[in-house]
Amino acid sequence: MKPAPFKYHAPHLLEEALSLMNQHADEAKLLAGGQSLVPAMNFRVVQPSLLIDLNHVQEMAYISEDKNALHIGAMARERQLEFNASIETRTPLLHEAVPFIAHPQIRNRGTIGGSIVNADPAAELPVLMLALDARLKAQSISGERWINAKDFFAGMFTTALEPNEILVEIELPFMSAHTGWSFMEVAPRAGDYALMGVAALVTLDENGKCTHAKLVYLNAGDGPVDAKDAAKSLEGETLSDALMESAAAMASEKEINPFGNVHTSPEFQRHLAKVLTKKALKQAIQRAGGAQ
Repeated sequence: MKPAPFKYHAPHLLEEALSLMNQHADEAKLLAGGQSLVPAMNFRVVQPSLLIDLNHVQEMAYISEDKNALHIGAMARERQLEFNASIETRTPLLHEAVPFIAHPQIRNRGTIGGSIVNADPAAELPVLMLALDARLKAQSISGERWINAKDFFAGMFTTALEPNEILVEIELPFMSAHTGWSFMEVAPRAGDYALMGVAALVTLDENGKCTHAKLVYLNAGDGPVDAKDAAKSLEGETLSDALMESAAAMASEKEINPFGNVHTSPEFQRHLAKVLTKKALKQAIQRAGGAQ
């Protein structure tokens, strides 16, 4: 298949890209890594009349840190995330999860911003943004605004970005001390879309009680699913096997809404969610310093 005809611009400055988006917001698409957009164009599922290529906008391709947070340009490649020392130290959950994204060839081209804006319910990065309480900076010709990850994902392939806005930066707060993490997923083959996956975070106090927990699922609804009730049930408690079993049951039976596909049924996805939740919580507790 070949894409429908389109005009092409490759700006070198963010200001140029913003100006183009302001003029052509309703008809343009942004090209970042292209790992999702280009196949969609080839199958003519998406037919933009204008393609704005961000690959020459080097000011959007960086990873840095300040005293409290990591700052990642939206054009940073997924492969950069995989091998960056700051990410490994400051947000080890992200470091652990990135190798699950497709294959190395895909990660060489795919960008953090492109994956987030695509908002695929089966993608890892939207789940990680929600789990890590990311803030996302959107910019237009008239200014910029920060959007919390919990407010950014609006449904399947849909975000809170306005038509003339570009996602330019991701801010990730450092993971706090005594916080354990785990990312687990099950896929038909390595690199395939996961049938189910979960990101778990657990923070323990000096007595080993849980002060904060997070459970966020992929391919479990029309976007990343934050199982708030299940996570809340763990807080203030010493995390026994029975309590983790209860939280896993609550999340898998009441808080996620998997659709199923040609590879699996919703019932099996719920089973996977329950099993993965228990395993992920146990690993997160161990990493937080708890006795398991």
